[in-house]
Amino acid sequence: MDETDAQLLARVAGGDGDALVGLYERHARRLLGYLLRLAGDRMTAEEILQDTLLAVWRSAGTYGQQSQVSTWLFGVARRQAWNRLRGTAPPVPAEPDDRAADPGPGPDELAIAAAGGTPVAAAVARLPDHQREVVGLVLVAGLPLAEAAEVLGVPVGTVKSRLHHARAALARALTAQGVPQ
Repeated sequence: MDETDAQLLARVAGGDGDALVGLYERHARRLLGYLLRLAGDRMTAEEILQDTLLAVWRSAGTYGQQSQVSTWLFGVARRQAWNRLRGTAPPVPAEPDDRAADPGPGPDELAIAAAGGTPVAAAVARLPDHQREVVGLVLVAGLPLAEAAEVLGVPVGTVKSRLHHARAALARALTAQGVPQ
């Protein structure tokens, strides 16, 4: 029987490296996709993912089971990205990378593919940081709104509002560029 994320994390807290590998295999793609949006390039995102795993190894014992393990992991990744990117210019989101995306595209990914990617990436790059981060968590990493809110430390209503404003801004930008919606 497969172990739950919480069981794996408890084993990580006990020093089990195989359990860390298990968590990595389950969550690395989504985390890397999110980090690509924050960092703007694959190499930096991969370095932040390594920093995240090291932080998980060191702090697994602090997991208080007040959220899902995946939410906790995204919070750790967000903090590691913040530490790494602090003081640098805001990144331009990376082009979509199939290796980092979850299989089975959803409606948002299909819309991005239909738009050709480049206009969408440019429009996303012009979003304010707080909206771009919500787009990364909800539309790229696929987190539910409640989990995104927990990662960001804001109410669910704030995530909904930011996502609504981001979608509206993206629609306006794409319309102005002549991209069909």
